[in-house]
Amino acid sequence: CKIMLELKQYGALKGVIIRSYGTVTEEDNDGGGPIFLTRTLFREHKPEVIPDCVIITEGTGDSRSTALGIYRGQRGRMTIQCEIVGKSCHGSMPWEGLNPLEWGGRILAEANDQYERKETFKDDKFLCGGTRTASWCQLDTPSDCAVPERFVIKFDRRLTVGETPQAAIAAIEQLKSVANARQAGLKVTVQAPVYTEPTWTNYKLNNPQIYPAWVTPADHPVIKAVVSSYERCATPEIKKMSNKLKFTETPRAERWIFSTDGVGYVVPSNSVDIVVPKEKQWIDNGAFKHPPIFGIGAGFEQNCHKIGENVDTRELQHAMAVIARFPSLFAQQQQK
Repeated sequence: CKIMLELKQYGALKGVIIRSYGTVTEEDNDGGGPIFLTRTLFREHKPEVIPDCVIITEGTGDSRSTALGIYRGQRGRMTIQCEIVGKSCHGSMPWEGLNPLEWGGRILAEANDQYERKETFKDDKFLCGGTRTASWCQLDTPSDCAVPERFVIKFDRRLTVGETPQAAIAAIEQLKSVANARQAGLKVTVQAPVYTEPTWTNYKLNNPQIYPAWVTPADHPVIKAVVSSYERCATPEIKKMSNKLKFTETPRAERWIFSTDGVGYVVPSNSVDIVVPKEKQWIDNGAFKHPPIFGIGAGFEQNCHKIGENVDTRELQHAMAVIARFPSLFAQQQQK
């Protein structure tokens, strides 16, 4: 925004309205900030607050390919919670209790085997296949010399085209280890939990932890405009580099492997709470609709959440240049 303000006299802001948002809950509740917008600001029925385009600045580098991709989609994500409640007793007499940790361990092992065989998982040429991994657990036990009372497992499930949250939950439900635990007398509950943590402003979203996939078509005017911006701003400078490393002169339009705040802009197609003017050119797949979304940012996805994560500062320069040039370029193309 600062760069665009400095370039205002050259037309960087001509014909556009820019709203910049920073969020603090993206990691544990993807799209929390945008969900707030779809529940509040977007429902005011003012065309000027309904976005023509959303730009996400998370890292779009791929260590197997190039830095600074133009990303136009991502898989969906959900949390699946499996709660196993048993019966606690003294550890010297385990036959008096029902151990949820031991039964839960069997569920974990079978769930991993199911994933390794790719049973119930689909694939997609663009977004890639669905995945699942155990990501969190909690054990409630009186002491380290007792049979625990309760064991909770959470799975991080990535959803690709053709996969649904209902089917993803059913895949855990149908495990033999789940049926065996119930038959033994334990209570097993499999569900998508609700996110209840308040934000720093004490706002509670209370949304199910299910985050839909989104894709902006390659031929959408927004993608054409950002590709043009890259060719005008990044390509000439990259050509001058003596050490290009992972930089590419040709724009690479692909998708994220991980999830982004883009999921928060996805709303049901039949929603009447948000009035979207036709000229906004939102994408509607019949079940959900969302504004055109793309991202470009410094950093490689494979380096995220790792010790030693780093960013080549040259990536920042080119990402900022592409983003700063995009709004006026998109506005000009729309006026033609």
